[in-house]
Amino acid sequence: MLFNSIDFAIFLPLFFVLYWFVTKRSLSMQNLLIVGASYLFYAWWDYRFLALILLSTVIDFLVANQLKKEERKRQRKWLLFISLFFNLGMLAFFKYFNFFIESWTDAWQVFGVNMNVSTLKIILPVGISFYTFQTLSYTIDVYKKKIEPTSNIIQFAAFVSFFPQLVAGPIERASHLLPQFNTKRIFNSKFAISGFYLIIWGLFKKVVVADNCAFFVNQIFDGSAGYSSIELCLGALLFGFQIYGDFSGYSDIAIGVARLFGFSLMTNFSFPYFSRDIAEFWRRWHISLSTWFRDYVYIPLGGSKGTKWQSIHNVFIVFLVSGFWHGANWTFIVWGGLHAALFLPLMLLKSNRNHLKSTKVYLHQVPSLLITLVLVTIAWIFFRADNLAHAYQYIVDMCNFSHSGARVFYKSSKMLLFSSIIGFSILILLLFEFIAVQKNKKEVELSTFTAIFIVILICFMGVFKNPSEFIYFQF
Repeated sequence: MLFNSIDFAIFLPLFFVLYWFVTKRSLSMQNLLIVGASYLFYAWWDYRFLALILLSTVIDFLVANQLKKEERKRQRKWLLFISLFFNLGMLAFFKYFNFFIESWTDAWQVFGVNMNVSTLKIILPVGISFYTFQTLSYTIDVYKKKIEPTSNIIQFAAFVSFFPQLVAGPIERASHLLPQFNTKRIFNSKFAISGFYLIIWGLFKKVVVADNCAFFVNQIFDGSAGYSSIELCLGALLFGFQIYGDFSGYSDIAIGVARLFGFSLMTNFSFPYFSRDIAEFWRRWHISLSTWFRDYVYIPLGGSKGTKWQSIHNVFIVFLVSGFWHGANWTFIVWGGLHAALFLPLMLLKSNRNHLKSTKVYLHQVPSLLITLVLVTIAWIFFRADNLAHAYQYIVDMCNFSHSGARVFYKSSKMLLFSSIIGFSILILLLFEFIAVQKNKKEVELSTFTAIFIVILICFMGVFKNPSEFIYFQF
């Protein structure tokens, strides 16, 4: 079920009424309703994959409760291994099986050996990378005795399957979200209104910014050989805004929907395109994933406490794994490696923590902001390209300024209209976010007047015909 669909527009108010007017007197009934609604929400794509969520829920629930009873180190490690093996094994099979098979056959072809190995037609379950990481963090934290496991299977099932953030995050920690299912929720109108405004802002980013950008991005990337260097540059830049509007828009809607029901989810994006270096960009982009890799991969590897070479090694591992998490394609791994290479000089110069206290951007920092945006945009080409050869050729053609017109943006009145809509929507996006950045806010805060203005823009400029899935559903 898509947030930007008629189905969800019907589903949400029905759930709201049942949640606050029918089951409000019973916490257990509210949690049971959340589980049922979340399973329905997920089954809207493919009910067969509900079995995976159920298995993950039951296995991690049982493992965590057994870890509470078990004090012997060896047995505790075996219990943790069961959780890791199931969740990572499930992720590896559905997401990476064909990638490993194809990479294996390609490697042998280098030596002139043709391997006749068939791949499988595996359907990728929506959101599998998100909910597996969420349940993994739970069992790891229980293993490390950072949190106590819950003995209530319904509460845990609600934590695993909570529909606002089930399929594309934020990836929540049990220490933050799980206790909220054990606490009586009382309707808070101010909190709910802030959630409603966040939903409006998220929809604007998705259906106005992202989906309009996609109109040009898909044309340019799918036929990049026929476009000029200026058009290729604009295509890469627009993809940066497309993926940001798409993914952060989803996160805003998820956080806003959760607030309607009394839940607080972590901030997942904090105006990343106002970052002044790559390190700051990663503190602002997909925060729930970057902090997950920091806590469960980077720090266990030793972080920055070892030698300089060990620190470099750890940084590259985290970024490469982060790239691989996004998909079974070498383009994502190269994308992660590029960000590691861009992050490395900051770490070696010990300037990677320069912008921790304030988000406010000053005039003399604008060049750093623009350089960071350019570097991130170049890396996005690998993220969007079909394969490495496509990405390489795209960059080569982009740097060839022998013909530099931008015909695609004004070759007809329709194209000119779309160009105007995109330019205006991106301007509104940057304006509202710049105001929030200068005020050191974590999110855009709309007034009633601005919310009405944004709704009008959504109605007149939004893409609603054949609503598109969110980009991160494929991850």
